[in-house]
Amino acid sequence: MIFITFPEQQLRTFTEAVFLKIGCPLADAQLAADVLLKSDLRGIDSHGVARLSGYVRLWEKERINATPNIRIVHETPTTATVDGDAGLGLVVAPFAMKVAIEKAKVYGSGWVSVKNSNHFGIAGYHSLLAVQQDMIGISMTNASPLVAPTYANERLLGTNPMCYGFPAGKYPPVIVDMATAAAANGKLEIAQRAKLPIPEGWAQDKDGANTTDPNELKAGGSLLPLGSDKDHGSHKGYGLSATVDILSAVLSGANYGPWVPPFVAFLEPSANPVGQGIGHFFGAMRVDGFRPAQDFKDHLDNWIERFKSAKTIDPGKRVIIPGEPEYAFENERKKNGIPLIDAVVNDLNELAAKLGVASL
Repeated sequence: MIFITFPEQQLRTFTEAVFLKIGCPLADAQLAADVLLKSDLRGIDSHGVARLSGYVRLWEKERINATPNIRIVHETPTTATVDGDAGLGLVVAPFAMKVAIEKAKVYGSGWVSVKNSNHFGIAGYHSLLAVQQDMIGISMTNASPLVAPTYANERLLGTNPMCYGFPAGKYPPVIVDMATAAAANGKLEIAQRAKLPIPEGWAQDKDGANTTDPNELKAGGSLLPLGSDKDHGSHKGYGLSATVDILSAVLSGANYGPWVPPFVAFLEPSANPVGQGIGHFFGAMRVDGFRPAQDFKDHLDNWIERFKSAKTIDPGKRVIIPGEPEYAFENERKKNGIPLIDAVVNDLNELAAKLGVASL
């Protein structure tokens, strides 16, 4: 596996050019590129520019609207439902989180559910929008069914990530950003490209047996919930995933469970949908709605310091604060560039040739 490193700005310019080519307005192209680049900068390579061709393929199948009329369709002073008009989730989601933030500025908290959207990138991007306003940010999304609930041998849930973001004082914010499956599908895609096995407990084959083959999903297998099996708490991962699905879709009017449309363009959406598109859910809570913001941040700093000083089972290990590795990746990659494996670079250059934009 060969890595090629690119400056952030080069990848940003390339990504914006691709979104412009499919008809996105300039502001939307810049925002969509920012969401993808944030993922690569934070070391979440599965959700960055490696996904760019996937969005284009969905646009080619007319499943993504490059010029959506994103709007609020139901509202109270502290809540709203947003219709994304089949737009890029990379654009719809920040719109919705900003609605939640504006409501929180006035009323202390804001809650927004979204329907008729698409894949929204990393959940952490959207929670950080609230954190930057001294708010606690919550973001989650349902996704196409790849995960079998505990005891099931049928895909009914997505990897359904959720993220909670908390502003700190002298330390980076605490960002709890995770899939509710044992592993995100993007991790399998990385293993496929690298031709490596996946750990046991991530997936099961079509007969329900454990597998380490990263290609098993293509053969009818499924991902497992967080916890992998009942004895290791998979019912908890299943419950978290169900919560994401209900808040994101049952609440908003999006598709849920096995009806969520797939990200891959070669699979068609359900012929009998129960809602519109993919669903998201966002929350923003003003810290000073509970106590003075500086008091909270001082005590979160104290919390961070205590956890970082914890005794460990191995002298070579240390307790990691949620979001700390991503913060370190972002600092390093902003300075030294973003590494992409050659398979991703080749895919992006093929995309460039097809669309008539400058290659990497």
